[in-house]
Amino acid sequence: MLTISQLARYGGTTVRAVRHYHQIGLLPEPERNRSGYRMYDAAAVVRLIRIRTLAEAGVPLARVEELLDAVPEEFARRVEQIDRELRAEIRRLQEHRRRIAGLAAGDSLALPQSVVGYLDRLRDLGVAERYIELERDAWIMVAARLPDQIDAVIAKKHEELDDPDMVRLYLLLNEAIGWSADDPRVVEIVDVLERLMLRAFEAGEVGMDELDQPFVDLMDATVVESTPAAGRVIELLEERGWKGWTLIERVQ
Repeated sequence: MLTISQLARYGGTTVRAVRHYHQIGLLPEPERNRSGYRMYDAAAVVRLIRIRTLAEAGVPLARVEELLDAVPEEFARRVEQIDRELRAEIRRLQEHRRRIAGLAAGDSLALPQSVVGYLDRLRDLGVAERYIELERDAWIMVAARLPDQIDAVIAKKHEELDDPDMVRLYLLLNEAIGWSADDPRVVEIVDVLERLMLRAFEAGEVGMDELDQPFVDLMDATVVESTPAAGRVIELLEERGWKGWTLIERVQ
């Protein structure tokens, strides 16, 4: 007969592990002898080795008991099922690793890769990081609201960047963060925006109509808070018959 320390040594594990297996019901706990010690037989050693072997193979402890007590056919079926579950878990962990690796670039946090690529293109155009941060935060919210459409939306944004007026608009907005509301250059922003919107309406293009009004209001308020010039841009647009910022509409 063996003490618990001898059992652990012969089973290739630790006393702490043996006690844990007792606690969760994997390894029967024998009665104490007259001296107050629990003594184990060869069957306990064999069962402990089988438990350790299954655990080291990656079988969750919650599933070990069903394998220990299964007949050969049932054992094979359950092992196959556990293997499928482990493969699914591996795929999930690999996806987590991929996404975590992508977080090395701050823009990747909460953003799909399509948006990250778009922000990189803005950087290549000369847009500074202080404006990129505003753009990034806006796209984080839009991507969360339109997860299935965001790639198509960004593809359209790339097309728009082929227009020199859109590039000019971004460069002006980049500078406008530091402008006052009465800066005369605000008028150029409005001029460029109006040209872009007129062409879009003539082509029958529409914005992100799936966005609900409270969300649009939130986005517009964020823009207005970013610089005093933004509020003035919206005022001038309204004077020319346009309304809004996130979703600009033509009004009478």
